[in-house]
Amino acid sequence: MKLSVPQKSVAQDQTRFRTVVAGRRFGKTTLAIREICYHARIPEQVCWGILPSYRQAKMIWWDQLKTRLNKLNWVKKINEAELSIVLKNNSKICLKGADGAGFENLRGAKLNFLVLDEAANIPQQAWTEVLRPSLADTKGKALFIGTPKGVGNFLYDLYQEGLDTTNNSWSSHTFTTIQGGFVDQKEIEEARRDLDKKTFEQEFEATFVTYSGLVYYGFKRSENVKEFRFTTPQKMIHIGIDFNIDPISATCFVIDNNKIIVIDEIEMYGSNTDELVNEIYSRFPGTKIFAYPDPSAKARKTSAGGRTDLSILANAGFIVKAPNKHMPVRDRINSMNSKLCNGKGERGIYIHPKCKKLISCLERQIYKPGTSQPDKDSGHDHMNDALGYGISYLFPITRQYNVQPQLNWSVRIAK
Repeated sequence: MKLSVPQKSVAQDQTRFRTVVAGRRFGKTTLAIREICYHARIPEQVCWGILPSYRQAKMIWWDQLKTRLNKLNWVKKINEAELSIVLKNNSKICLKGADGAGFENLRGAKLNFLVLDEAANIPQQAWTEVLRPSLADTKGKALFIGTPKGVGNFLYDLYQEGLDTTNNSWSSHTFTTIQGGFVDQKEIEEARRDLDKKTFEQEFEATFVTYSGLVYYGFKRSENVKEFRFTTPQKMIHIGIDFNIDPISATCFVIDNNKIIVIDEIEMYGSNTDELVNEIYSRFPGTKIFAYPDPSAKARKTSAGGRTDLSILANAGFIVKAPNKHMPVRDRINSMNSKLCNGKGERGIYIHPKCKKLISCLERQIYKPGTSQPDKDSGHDHMNDALGYGISYLFPITRQYNVQPQLNWSVRIAK
């Protein structure tokens, strides 16, 4: 395999435990598969690739791994159910998910080499209680790899180990997306425009961003709050809805050239979904309504008659847009911040001054001290969540950026 210069520096590092923190599309998975194949070239080795879940192992690694090993003509036997491959030199490569109860699927093996991919999303106990002991008898090695997910998690702690110059068993490497050489500068600049500053620094510059203080740090009253007036009635209104039992919160906005313009807010105590529908129609009669509810609306019932909140909205004539399940809270927050102010300083959300509750919530919601979780005890979350359901559905941050493929590669297998 023709490695990039940064990838080569990792491959040449002989430290027992290596941590690689890199931006999106750096080539982390390709590097990890290269490393696991390289160690499996020696006969009778047991090498594992660990991902946060079995599903991710199958979707992200499995086909790439099989393709590489078949091209090398190393394969003796493949077990599709177990995601394992026995090589002609009797080495064995297995892919595992760290989502098994009590990590039982990770116990009992003696390993020669181990890769933990997306380590920030793997429980630290999987390493300390199960996987680290499995390397003891063989004096095996491990490679930890991933994109940062804030501080105070497993990957962050591993990275700090490698910065300790007194510990010769650990090393750490960090690379930005552009250093990988597989995403061009134009794509990087588009990402900077799509994402807010902190998210861009984390995802593309491989920076451990501290998520503390204000959740919606992209909001600035003097820039995002504007008084505006429409010369003609709006024919289409978008409504983000948070079905908290009390209050029910909704934000009402229009979209103009990809800009979100919040024109009204609704907060109803001691109410239900039927009353919310009536309130919306009273404010916007004869208007086409797009609703973006909390995904739990598919099951939640805040009105009588056994009807779900989502069915009430749909039967009232709303065009309901909701994912099948909640997206990660972090992704929803990032979508909001990237529209409030992206990495280029451009703003994509404007709020009418009469939306006092929303403005207050954006200015006041903070993270729980010492965590990356938004505080939901102060009451400043409901209106933010209502807007966030609409923003994250319409403007998700899960965009894929064009990547140049790496060249084919070969490694000599030991007999």
